[in-house]
Amino acid sequence: MSLKQSLALVAALTLPVLAMAEDPLKVGFVYVGPIGDHGWSYQHDLGRLALEEHFGDKVKTTYVENVNEGADAERTIRRLAQAGNDVIFTTSFGFMNPTARVAQQFPDITFLHATGYKRADNLGTYLSATYEGRYVTGVAAGLVTESDTLGYIASFPIPEVIRDINAVYLGATSVNPDIQIKVVWANTWFDPAKEADAANALMDQGADVIVQHTDSPAPLMAAEKRGKWGVGQASDMRKFGGDAHLLSVVNDWGPYYIETVQAVMDGDWTPSDYWGGIADDVIQIVGISDRLTDEQRAKVDKVIESIDSGKFHPFTGPLKDQSGELRVPKGKTMTKEALAGMDWYVEGVTAKLPE
Repeated sequence: MSLKQSLALVAALTLPVLAMAEDPLKVGFVYVGPIGDHGWSYQHDLGRLALEEHFGDKVKTTYVENVNEGADAERTIRRLAQAGNDVIFTTSFGFMNPTARVAQQFPDITFLHATGYKRADNLGTYLSATYEGRYVTGVAAGLVTESDTLGYIASFPIPEVIRDINAVYLGATSVNPDIQIKVVWANTWFDPAKEADAANALMDQGADVIVQHTDSPAPLMAAEKRGKWGVGQASDMRKFGGDAHLLSVVNDWGPYYIETVQAVMDGDWTPSDYWGGIADDVIQIVGISDRLTDEQRAKVDKVIESIDSGKFHPFTGPLKDQSGELRVPKGKTMTKEALAGMDWYVEGVTAKLPE
């Protein structure tokens, strides 16, 4: 074989290897709502876009929106796996079991599930410590309410939602011991009409601050129409609330998605349970109303700083449940595992959990 032929053969063998090396990492996302919900799914999609901007042509992302929890989710996740995605993020609590089943079938794919607790060699979990933002919300709400009544629009009775109702109540009563909190279960993540109806029902019951664990800006808009206060969920909703906007608790997923994908690329990824909070900038408090007095704003800022610095944790005892049973002793802080399984209201919350 001549030198020219040898070089040609080497080039022919090398080109496929180079092409393979340059193939982008394929990353899939599954959303429970539309990316236009201006809340939870919208914010996750901003994280996906941040991932694309950071890595450029090193990644190729795809997403599926409006996926129902249950059988539809499992079919969608499996299709993404079969399509050759290397990493799949599933972003709702009801996707937990479907994600775990598909992960077992595709051991070479990395799966990440948001807000759940099931893990495996190729399945990790992640969430934002929303309770930190909810506690700040409670403090601000407790300072501005005139009726001493807060309204909470809840989606489903899962630990994250129960935990956040408790956090709002604890934050509010830390500055206003006369607070009561009323809860309406919307049984949806995204349904603007139902969310608005829930907000109006709470305001009819005397609530003058509306907090939501659903994803459209409809509750905030309903609060503005009636001259009450509202709080943005997951994203910056101040443009929807005008003077009614008290603050927004924002989830910034971009840094986590970038860090996780980089770890997969480097071969360093291992399954873990990630909780990102105020100190990580995964939870951000934005758009605090300038209608707060200087004294009120200082109190809110002080709470944010104390959580950010680690000096304060919203779920530090003593904490009792509704029956008066001591759940968290004085000076003890709830573990992540205990928080992840919270299925009880703190003492003082008079609402009942759905059966």
